Amino acid sequence: MAKPWLDSYPPNVPHDVDVARYRSLAQLLEESFKKNAAQPFSVCMDCWMSYRELDEASAAVGAWLQGMGLEEGARVAIMLPNIPQFAVTMAGVLRAGYTCVNVNPLYTARELAHQLKDSGASAIVILENFAHTLESVIAETPLRHVVVASMGDMLGTFYGPWITFAVRHLAKMVPEFKLPLEGGRSVTPFRTVLVEGGRRSLRPGQATLESIAFLQYTGGTTGLSKGAVLTHANVIAGVLQSEAWFSPALARVGDLRKVNSIAALPLYHIFALTLCLLVVRLGAHLTLIPNPRDIGKFVEVLKARPFHLLPGVNTLFNALLQHPQFKHLDFSQLCVTQAGGMAASEGTARQWFEVTGCPMIEGWGMSETVAIGTNNPVTATSFSGTIGLPLPGIEVAIKDDDGLSLAQGEAGEICIKGPNVMRGYYQRAEETAAAFTSDGYMRTGDIGTMDERGYFRIVDRKKDMILVSGFNVFPNELENVISLCPGVVECAAIGIPDEKQGEAIKVFVVRSDPALSEEDVARHCQDNLTGYKRPKHIEFRDELPKSNVGKILRRELRRERA
Repeated sequence: MAKPWLDSYPPNVPHDVDVARYRSLAQLLEESFKKNAAQPFSVCMDCWMSYRELDEASAAVGAWLQGMGLEEGARVAIMLPNIPQFAVTMAGVLRAGYTCVNVNPLYTARELAHQLKDSGASAIVILENFAHTLESVIAETPLRHVVVASMGDMLGTFYGPWITFAVRHLAKMVPEFKLPLEGGRSVTPFRTVLVEGGRRSLRPGQATLESIAFLQYTGGTTGLSKGAVLTHANVIAGVLQSEAWFSPALARVGDLRKVNSIAALPLYHIFALTLCLLVVRLGAHLTLIPNPRDIGKFVEVLKARPFHLLPGVNTLFNALLQHPQFKHLDFSQLCVTQAGGMAASEGTARQWFEVTGCPMIEGWGMSETVAIGTNNPVTATSFSGTIGLPLPGIEVAIKDDDGLSLAQGEAGEICIKGPNVMRGYYQRAEETAAAFTSDGYMRTGDIGTMDERGYFRIVDRKKDMILVSGFNVFPNELENVISLCPGVVECAAIGIPDEKQGEAIKVFVVRSDPALSEEDVARHCQDNLTGYKRPKHIEFRDELPKSNVGKILRRELRRERA
């Protein structure tokens, strides 16, 4: 197929990546650990961990799991926030030849039980703050081994115990729990795993490029969540693709080992997970933000040292911009502001550039594609409003419902093919078959267009489309326009039943200016939107429902109407 996007690539960005340069993710990890042993890998609450320490601790975790008799390819669940134990556990699982199952720590008991049963996880590493949720469902799951971590386990000899004490007894963030040991189940403290595993030798895992590295569960917006099967080859491709794309911007740092990437998005989410592995590949380091909702502390962390790569979602960037101290930070070293996970609004992007001098670069990807798909060039100097160009090795096509490619400029389903695209959904043959076209492209459910330069633009999700008097209205367009109204922080648009129009548009608005009125918003819409796209109902809210990565949940607003 024609690939017009290649002509729009920045200089020196390759058209493809060589996944076969590694035998597995374990080789990528271990190569970096040895090469960068003396370099810092992460900092959390001012406590640093080097690559050597990451190497030793992850080998101990892997050796301990092997000592518990887990078979090759066994699934190990990781239910941890952004603390040092996450990378240690992930690396240990992969090096031992097992499969990582990332679990949202804020899952309800129902959601946790489903994921553990569906994945067949035989072990879990969980922060004690969430162990009470596991207690209520563990009997329903196939878990044989539970490793319980505490917040301060890897935060130093003196500071670590204090943090654990404060979290348990001062903040009272650890509800009481008692995990049953029936049937030979083991429950082991994380620190004990490090000590016992450190006495053992890690046997090299037998994983190949085609082995499963991650079962990355989708958000489950249309039912029970599904595990996207991501092989070692898929994840390596995503890491190499992101490295190739970010290199033109990061090159100005010089020594890439000095790059400081901010990990505010949860590492269990595919967006942050891929960037974490990119950091390992570069020998750079992560600044871990365990609680990005505390914007005041987040800003204080950003103030502490230069930062170069800041990934986030639109709502996170909005929250930072609203904090009075944010604009006083030093942004001179910021090379890439990477927006993803949800549509970035022009209003937020414009304000971000005014404050930081760094353009917001929007990209698009999915759990099923290792978060990699399209991205705007990091050499861009302004916000484009598009999701950019397919990254190296990726093909994107706009197709109709029958899987036929549409002409340039026509709106259809965005379909993707490449080495980063999942093998399928775990133990769901029918859904896997439905997800792919006959010529091997994965259907994404996003509606979009491609222009003559190869830039793609998302019109909207199929299921979010609003039908007003026979006209298709896409919420992304409305939200982007309304975000430019002075005094609007963020907004969400949905369709609600209407006797005359079929559906009417309702917009929920969070405002920074209390004086902003419905009339002001309506006037802005009248000036910028054609008649059938203007909201019939406007409601102000103090906040909008969001996922744990900050994505606005339109479905929750629709559910309120049910």
